[in-house]
Parts: sequence; C-alpha cells; structure tokens
Amino acid sequence: MKIIDNSKIQENDIDLGLLLEMLGGAKDSPLIFYYDGKPVKPGYHVTEVKAGQFSGLDCGANPEAWAEIFIQLWDIEEGDRAHMPAGKFHSIIRKVTEHVQLDGSAKLTFEVSDGVRPMQLYCAARPILSAGAMHVELSPRPASCKPRDRWLAEESSRAAACCGPAAAKSGCCA
Repeated sequence: MKIIDNSKIQENDIDLGLLLEMLGGAKDSPLIFYYDGKPVKPGYHVTEVKAGQFSGLDCGANPEAWAEIFIQLWDIEEGDRAHMPAGKFHSIIRKVTEHVQLDGSAKLTFEVSDGVRPMQLYCAARPILSAGAMHVELSPRPASCKPRDRWLAEESSRAAACCGPAAAKSGCCA
C-alpha cells in the first residue's frame, strides 16, 4: 500500500505541524483565514477538529493510504468580537490533542461554511504575518487523478535532473 509522502506538499497545501509552528511565533496576532476571495468574519469559530486514517484504491487501481486532519470553521459574525488570536487557535488544537491523536504531518483540510451555504473543502497556504495579523489563504481542494499526478511529478523530476545546472553541459537540454 502506498503511503502519501507529505514532505512534497506544495506551499498551498501545508500540514498542521507547519501551520502550528508558524502560528507559534505570533500568538497575540489575529488569525484571519481567507476563502472565496474574502476574510472570515471576526466571530468565526473552530467548531470541530477531526483526525482520520483513510485507505482506498485510486483510478489506476493503486492502493492508497493517508492520514488527514479536518478543521471545521463556522464563518459567522458574533457581536463585536475580533478575529481569534493565533494563540487561541493553537490552544484549541492543543486541547484536541488531549483526546484525539493528531499527526502534525497529516494532510490538512479545512471545512468552511457560513451556516447557510453547504460546507466546502479547502487546503491552506503558508501563513503570512502582515500588518500585525496572521493571514492564511484557503483555496478550494480540487479533485485529482493520483496516477496522473505521480506521472507529472516524475516527468518534472526527470526534466529537472536533465536540465539542472549540473547537467546543462551534457547536451540533454539542447
């Protein structure tokens, strides 16, 4: 069974460990998530944190197995509250770890809803500290074909090996 290698996660699909590490240095800063081109409302809640172990068969009949963490955000405005501080988010996750085993390198998925629209799935980009706040861009988690993704990664790796600086004199890039 193939285990997904999270060390190759793209910058727009970080894991929980990296998110918490980056938030740790700015615990007093407001934590603002962005999705669908807009920030979450200041009263947003972390309503649920789930950890799952999944196994399946991809469209190329390849067995797959992975761990995934889901963080559910309820995008509501409540009174005159400010955006949650990064330290509070960090504390919520720490509290969850008292009851649920969370693998910091697991795939991280955000489930976001305003309580009216259906919940949507998002992946998170690397947090950015700007203007005194931590900003995390969430982008829709698209479907993909894992065999095609692996093939593209292999092709890209081969091209980089052939056309990298060390191989430029070999003539394979001509």
